[in-house]
Amino acid sequence: MAAAPELISPKSPRVSAARRLAKRNFRGKERLFLAEGPQAVREAAGHADTLVELFATLDAAERYADIVAEARDAGARLHLADEDVIADISTTVTPQGLVGVCRFLDTPFEDVLAARPKLVAVLANVRDPGNAGTVLRCADAAGAEAVVLTDASVDLYNPKSVRASVGSLFHLPVAVGVPVERAVQGLKDAGVRILAADGAGEDDLDTELDRGTMGTRTAWIFGNEAWGLPEETRELADAVVRVPIHGKAESLNLATAAAVCLYASARAQRAPGGCRSVTPS
Repeated sequence: MAAAPELISPKSPRVSAARRLAKRNFRGKERLFLAEGPQAVREAAGHADTLVELFATLDAAERYADIVAEARDAGARLHLADEDVIADISTTVTPQGLVGVCRFLDTPFEDVLAARPKLVAVLANVRDPGNAGTVLRCADAAGAEAVVLTDASVDLYNPKSVRASVGSLFHLPVAVGVPVERAVQGLKDAGVRILAADGAGEDDLDTELDRGTMGTRTAWIFGNEAWGLPEETRELADAVVRVPIHGKAESLNLATAAAVCLYASARAQRAPGGCRSVTPS
């Protein structure tokens, strides 16, 4: 009978290094972050030159043998570990037995502009990591080509942001640390219309759709969960738009409002005359 693979020691420097990535300063210094669970690890393994190491329990390595094989094919080092080691590295209450160490994959803002995106989500002063990850997931689902996190927003690689994105972090370009003024001006110079999502907006989403103005290349700015967008940011936009409340709800949360706005733009862009129906020159 073949000997069982050797388990990595809890005192291994590799375990200590992975554990430190739960803290932002260490993530920034090493330009590495954690991706936990089979979905995130699979996405990381499929994203070129991203997955560096994979920690897996014996049970998870057998259950997700295809993911482990894909990770190894991608060049990641495999460390088999007992459940206590995984629990020590993991930031979740109930770890799923797989934790990947990944390289940062944010995109320079200039590269985002050069790609001439048709739909962009800009997160200005968004502080909740779960919200940031969920908006990223919504943007991915709506077909947006990029997400921009301003310099006052939460860390893209916060473990809660990574989990909330449910793999979307690996699907589309994300620029980080961009001052909101620079983000808006750069997008405007690239021919993108800027819409600020705000509950006090003069126009509502229905009006914009009825006017036929939503089919152009568009960037939506979404503000802080508690206080929305400051006046100086709203003034940078081409229009300030509210999501109409037809029922008795007091408001929508950030991620829900973002999903509504992004899908409205995506639908308008795909309609006859929308920018996605035009053959690129």
